[in-house]
Amino acid sequence: MIRNIRINLFSVTVVLICIGIVMIYSASSIYAWEKYSDGFFFLKRHLSFVFMGAFLTFLAMCYDYRKLKKLSKPILIVSFLLLILVLIPGVGREVAGARRWFRFRVFSFQPSEFANLAVIIYVADFISRKGEQIKAFMHGFMPPLLVLGLTVLLIIIQPDLGTTVALGAVIFIMLYIAGVRWDYLLSVILVSLPILCILILSAPYRRVRILAFLNPWMDPKGGGFQIIQSQVALGSGGVFGVGLGHSMQKLFYLPAAHTDFIFSIIGEELGLFGTIAVIILYMIFITLSLKIIKHAPDRFGYFLALGLLLMITLKAVINIGVSCALLPTKGLPLPFISYGGSSFIFDMISVGILMNIGRTGEYP
Repeated sequence: MIRNIRINLFSVTVVLICIGIVMIYSASSIYAWEKYSDGFFFLKRHLSFVFMGAFLTFLAMCYDYRKLKKLSKPILIVSFLLLILVLIPGVGREVAGARRWFRFRVFSFQPSEFANLAVIIYVADFISRKGEQIKAFMHGFMPPLLVLGLTVLLIIIQPDLGTTVALGAVIFIMLYIAGVRWDYLLSVILVSLPILCILILSAPYRRVRILAFLNPWMDPKGGGFQIIQSQVALGSGGVFGVGLGHSMQKLFYLPAAHTDFIFSIIGEELGLFGTIAVIILYMIFITLSLKIIKHAPDRFGYFLALGLLLMITLKAVINIGVSCALLPTKGLPLPFISYGGSSFIFDMISVGILMNIGRTGEYP
């Protein structure tokens, strides 16, 4: 039974990746030709990410996930060091005022993606070790909260508020399911809300995003441009779409068409049926992952799989929500489909770990 679940999970992931390959080429070819004189520029780079991710996924499937328990603290320390190094001028790459990447020739590495995985591994290990002590404030709740707080602080400095909110939500859900008292979690959330408001209001581009979300037509050529063009793309597709490769919004109307707003291009070219098909595939992915979580052989595997699934699911929900103008604009990619090096690769590694947990659950 578990073997069939793993095979089906692998198959769904491959289908999503294949959809991504086709849509990335469709959405980026004209832009790539205009900017780099090579219509296959982004497709070739993405295929290199696919091969790299496939290799690392295979390693994640073969490496016993239970050994990560002993490595959880060293992995966490490495993630802290990388988050600090990326902030150093000349070491981290700065793009549009944000210092979030290491640049290695054709590949950019985003340490916050590694930090997400590191914190999830650490918290899963912490929960598995503490048992009933997780309900205590000082010995159960404070240690993971401090780790999360330090990670969030380093990511906010980059700055990257969306990733911190997503990671915080994942860790809080993990702690709640583990048995941490809800009033502890609620107290931290209530204290964090004013800080979140200050962070949003203190940055002009964040204020613009919130105002554009509330009423994009207040500034249709500025802050509301992306949301409006995304809605035009989805509306233009209708039920059956305008046809693969025939999108008009990708012709320099919709920014980031092959990354943040690739779901909008799917809606325009493949129509309502295409978007529903993608959402159904994610729902199948979630269902299969939940079955793996249910059959996890130990507490560490249970919470590790839960954290990885929550992160992938949350990114998908946020990306689709942004494309449909249900959420404020935030640059989180659509898992397995959007163009994006480190994010795509770590999503694939997460699937490898999920399948590893499923295989171990089959042969405990």
